Amino acid sequence: MTTFTRIPEDENPSISVDVSRRLSKIDPNIYGGFMEHMGRCIYGGIYGPGNPLSDEHGYRTDVLSALKELDIPVIRYPGGNFIATYHWQDGIGPRENRPARSELAWLGTETNQFGTDEFMHWLGVLSEGKEKRVEPYFCLNMGTGTLDEALAWVEYCNGTRNTYYANLRRKNGHEEPYNIKYWALGNEVWGPWQVEQMTPEDYSKKAFQWGKALKLLDPSLCLILCGETGHSSWDHKVLKDCIQYADMHSIHIYTRGNEHLTNVTAPLSAERAIETAAALIDIARIEKGIPPSVPATKICFDEWNVWDPIRAPGEQGAEELYTLSDALGVAVWLNVFVRQSKWVGMANIAQSVNVISPLMTTKNGIIKQATWWPLFLFSKYMRGWTVGVHVSAGAYDGVTEPTWLQGVLEQGASWLDVSASVNEDGVLSMVVVNINETTDFEVDLAGVGKDVKVFTVSGKDVKAVNVEGKEAVSVEESKWDGKGKYKFAKHSMTLLRWATGKKITEIAKGDGVRLDTRKLAWSAE
Repeated sequence: MTTFTRIPEDENPSISVDVSRRLSKIDPNIYGGFMEHMGRCIYGGIYGPGNPLSDEHGYRTDVLSALKELDIPVIRYPGGNFIATYHWQDGIGPRENRPARSELAWLGTETNQFGTDEFMHWLGVLSEGKEKRVEPYFCLNMGTGTLDEALAWVEYCNGTRNTYYANLRRKNGHEEPYNIKYWALGNEVWGPWQVEQMTPEDYSKKAFQWGKALKLLDPSLCLILCGETGHSSWDHKVLKDCIQYADMHSIHIYTRGNEHLTNVTAPLSAERAIETAAALIDIARIEKGIPPSVPATKICFDEWNVWDPIRAPGEQGAEELYTLSDALGVAVWLNVFVRQSKWVGMANIAQSVNVISPLMTTKNGIIKQATWWPLFLFSKYMRGWTVGVHVSAGAYDGVTEPTWLQGVLEQGASWLDVSASVNEDGVLSMVVVNINETTDFEVDLAGVGKDVKVFTVSGKDVKAVNVEGKEAVSVEESKWDGKGKYKFAKHSMTLLRWATGKKITEIAKGDGVRLDTRKLAWSAE
């Protein structure tokens, strides 16, 4: 975590970092992706048969190459709002027999030419050359879908016995099970835009029964409960009723601001949401008497990003043109996840290609938007453990989006938003986002080593964008000897990286145990 002391604007800022203040492990899954059947994410994004840039399977090779650079550990699929009217069996078997369906989330037509087996094969291609595969994370249809349909999908994907759906997978050419671990119990079912919107009471009863049945079928599943924002009465109710089946609790937040400073400070609302959701999880575990030997329910922030739905409407494909201001907002988002690593087990940027995405496709190739660069640097370097940091600086205390955030930030939002991590080799990485649009800050840095590698993301101004043939926001690499003050340029993200000379050894608290759901005596009442 990062602590903050506000100082007068005319005083010299300082940052203190100490590798011995190693805190919680950073789950690599915070750098997860998300691919929904929405706009040009699947069709025209990762899948484009006949395109000269596609391989023999129809997969865009330029997209695959770019996504491999991000080292994505897990990808959520196939929705999103899309899932509420999606029936997975429409998307398996011979393509010529698959029905086209009206799609009600984004008011399109789903051809079903890309489904479960294609996604798993595509993930296999994306995973080539990696030590560990890119894990799939599937969302179940709790709108128009049934429990029987959900159980059948899990059996199709994971079944090993001589049963109908496992044999159907084999018949379709996939002898070995996919072993899909992560399954979400619906998506945003609290929202008025959802087909089959539910009350928290109705969802709790349904999710409890689905969780029980799914764990009976496959106790190894990691089930993700459908939360809201992390700071709502919905979250409180569903956690209280379903905590024993919730391996993770999903929350969604998108941020935006019409002005630069409201835009870059808005992600701090997610920090409060994580802290609140973590407290609600603790309350639910305490009230249900769940023993400490049972692993804690983690937060799954499986939709997050900077998104203005007026600027980029979902029903029109939600294709944002991201600015440097948005990139700095994404950097603050990622700082939040690193600072709050104790609670966050997964986070999935929405989305990975074309739809409110850092990566865009054209007929000629790809465009790495301004938001690509903070995501790339964090995913590559901000791994291992969170390290404690203290920041003394001036602060912004003006209008915020959302409005309530201004009351939560008692000292305002520091001009320097900071997180730090250390990996197993003792290499410390620290990200400093200077959110100030007009002022450079010369900062005293305590605890910084020698021979510091520096990566800076910036541009001419906060409105700078990357378009085809012109990259106005990029990464500049340099070195610093670690002596004296360091100047953090206005409207920039800076990643400093140096060797501490100390190998890091993890001391495990204990392996823990999973709940034996066949012996549970709790009820949803």
